[in-house]
Amino acid sequence: MTRTIGLICGSLRENSYNRIIAQSLTDMVDSYQFRWIEINDLPLFNEDLEISGVPETVTSFKSAIQDVNGIIIVSPEYNSGIPGVLKNALDWASRPRESAVLTKKPVGLIGATPGGMGTAFAQMQIRQILEAMQVHVLPFQKMLISQVHKKIDSDRKELTDEQTKRYLERYLQQFIHWIDHTPVLD
Repeated sequence: MTRTIGLICGSLRENSYNRIIAQSLTDMVDSYQFRWIEINDLPLFNEDLEISGVPETVTSFKSAIQDVNGIIIVSPEYNSGIPGVLKNALDWASRPRESAVLTKKPVGLIGATPGGMGTAFAQMQIRQILEAMQVHVLPFQKMLISQVHKKIDSDRKELTDEQTKRYLERYLQQFIHWIDHTPVLD
């Protein structure tokens, strides 16, 4: 059975640093497939939309989450916090609470920024939100990439910094080991 990790990028920018970082993960292991779970077409969360009929984009988004073994969120930090589009996606994924698709799903967090602190503030907020949603976040591991603009080739859309590649590969291996060797995450 092929195992799959979903990738969610917290930036909508086509050539975002975080999308390039997420894309680099797809070349690091053969034992898992990767599937992009896009958030750019999700409407702003509104309970009225749930009552009148959940939009197809939301249904597809939730289905994509349901179909993977784990999720890695790769997100920038905007104004010392979580990007609004990512918060919106997490709000949709949290509904309805009794059957939320992310509940008890294994999730890893990675973030990249040109700044010097990685994405520490955004990741703290994302962890807080995911905890409220009863999501299992990879424990004791953080992947904060600072000065990312110096570590990628924007023209070729690839990560070029060897040390960062090694850190990412180690993080990915820890995430996979956690999924593969942890009894059913309840």
